[in-house]
Amino acid sequence: MTTTIPAARGLYFEEFEVGQKMVSPGRTITESDVVGFSGVTGDFNQIHTDAEYAANSPFGARVAHGLLGLSIASGLALRTGVLEGTIMLFREITSWKFVKPMYFGDTIHVEMEIITTKALKRMGGGKVELQFDVKNQKDDTVMKGVWSVLVMAKPE
Repeated sequence: MTTTIPAARGLYFEEFEVGQKMVSPGRTITESDVVGFSGVTGDFNQIHTDAEYAANSPFGARVAHGLLGLSIASGLALRTGVLEGTIMLFREITSWKFVKPMYFGDTIHVEMEIITTKALKRMGGGKVELQFDVKNQKDDTVMKGVWSVLVMAKPE
């Protein structure tokens, strides 16, 4: 039996340019997201899971885990399509800051900008460094930072 691997839809390393910007679609943070993330990680902190406790906190309501937002940001980055089928690996987070809380019902999206590229021919592609700005429906930055990924080179 022959398996056909679909052609890549994302950009190859050579197609990335410093200064390129991409914006993801939005994604609403739900209570189900927070409950599921709590179960997977074991983080049942009251600020995420106890409405009465959270109502009396500085936030005034339950908030989503910062790491849940980081995980969703990763998925939203892929939903831009620029890495679909061409990303080889997630390499590192060189900086990350949680700026504002994400509340249940917030809709977040990711704005990315290519800040550096470096060919890594021995790896079959190159490193692409992306500046992330995760924003909510009010256009407030809720988290931001820099990630690097390894992207395939264009086939010869």
